[in-house]
Amino acid sequence: MKISVSIVITVYNRENYLAAAIKSVLAQTWSDLELLIWDDGSTDRSVEIASEYAQQDQRIRVIAAKHTGIAPAIHGAVAATTGDYIGWVDSDDILAPTALEQTISILNNHPLVGLVYTDYQLMDEQGNLHGIGQRCQIPYSKERLLVDFMIFHFRLIRRTVYEQVGGIDPNFTYAEEYDLCLKLSEVTDFYHIPQPLYYYRRHSGNLTNEQFEPIRWSQKAINNALKRRG
Repeated sequence: MKISVSIVITVYNRENYLAAAIKSVLAQTWSDLELLIWDDGSTDRSVEIASEYAQQDQRIRVIAAKHTGIAPAIHGAVAATTGDYIGWVDSDDILAPTALEQTISILNNHPLVGLVYTDYQLMDEQGNLHGIGQRCQIPYSKERLLVDFMIFHFRLIRRTVYEQVGGIDPNFTYAEEYDLCLKLSEVTDFYHIPQPLYYYRRHSGNLTNEQFEPIRWSQKAINNALKRRG
């Protein structure tokens, strides 16, 4: 039977948080899904944890790959899935139980919408919530996206439009999701669900010490978009 939705978790040394991320996908009220866990060369117990869950649930597949970085990992993981709709959950974050049901409903009922996104709540290392993310307050427009990345979490994407724009660019070191959303904004409609259906965990391990590089790659994504838009 054709799977309606594929969820990807790419993981690199996130043994402390991975189980919670996996459980949040398996607990979805929409159960017709495949979960692909792509390990990006972890040196901790991440592969073991993922494999333990795969043994318990046939909807899970685990691919242990060499370490390449986040963009090539997402690119490879999505290519290995089969769902009509695709989305990803960071290995240290949590998806709200109704996130798939609500986002799938939008794509099913709005054929011109190629991407639906939700609001998110900030979460600390212990799982305590700290309110709605700042990006949730920014209204979406194709032009505003050139300045503010409000299409943050959670996103569910129609596979046809993802493939139309070439998907995640594996050559990006940072800002690969921003680049993808800019490309998608040029070929399809976006839909915003103003509910926090994703929990974004902030911790010492996901805060980069490099300040200039993310900005440089974001600028590259913007410059590419300006060229495409003439």
